[in-house]
Amino acid sequence: MPPYFLQHYSEFSSEAKQLSKQWLTQLILYGGMSHFCRWFVGRVTMRTIQERKTKIIMIHFDILTLFPDMLSAYFEDSILKRAQENQLIQIGLHNIRDYTTDKHHIVDDTPFGGGGGMVMKPDPLFRAIESVRADNTHVIFFSPQGRVFNQSIAQELSQRGNLLLVCGRYEGVDERVRETLIDEELSIGDYVLTGGELPAMVLVDAVSRLIPGVLGAEHGAAQDSHATGLLEHPHYTRPANFRGMEVPDVLLSGHHANIDQWRRQESLRRTWQRRPDMLERAALSKADKKFLVQLKQQAPPAEDADG
Repeated sequence: MPPYFLQHYSEFSSEAKQLSKQWLTQLILYGGMSHFCRWFVGRVTMRTIQERKTKIIMIHFDILTLFPDMLSAYFEDSILKRAQENQLIQIGLHNIRDYTTDKHHIVDDTPFGGGGGMVMKPDPLFRAIESVRADNTHVIFFSPQGRVFNQSIAQELSQRGNLLLVCGRYEGVDERVRETLIDEELSIGDYVLTGGELPAMVLVDAVSRLIPGVLGAEHGAAQDSHATGLLEHPHYTRPANFRGMEVPDVLLSGHHANIDQWRRQESLRRTWQRRPDMLERAALSKADKKFLVQLKQQAPPAEDADG
């Protein structure tokens, strides 16, 4: 084989390599060696890339819940539906009641020591988690006692291949489940919900949009609020004048450098006005810091002004 062909041969999939053996002898008789090799390498390399795209599942979510239908409606529409169809994510819903052994499928019982409410029993949860999780699965339980979920945690979780999300109900789960099977506890805020299903939907949505290919815009997730450490800039669309409210001229100018500068400054302004605490952790350039100094000279943040 010629050097150009050999240089790229290792990049082919096993199927492509087999095709090369079948086609090379036959087709080379009908055209020049160099012409054929360049055509073939391009054709097969593209085929290999497509195979990889369709076969690789970038992240797999398993969710243990008492109410799988509550979750399925959300996951079977819009962006998450397309992400599953494109095999960028997989979502498995598992009913905890299916892992009970009694005829009534009881999953809860009264707490030892008395008190109000019911507690989820350990045996169905142990069976469910041990049946579903793989060797590299990260098991998450949603609880007000967990660390508060944010964009940084979403980014961290997007690097994992398998996530198992455990949705509690009632007063919580038997402590032996938490001590033995749970890798991490997460909360989506300092308030109490009736179960872990809503947090599970929040996590799957937030993590999935960070996976390349899930969003239509190539860099869409990287520009979201919190992704850059700042709140996102304002957005406008047609018409340019709506009820006397006009779109900023810079966005209609077609001058991309000026547009980028305006968006950055508006992002800084909005963060300073609404979440000044985020500026302490954000990566700021000299130009950013100079602009913030100008803002502070003009007026205090809204929160300080109200105080």
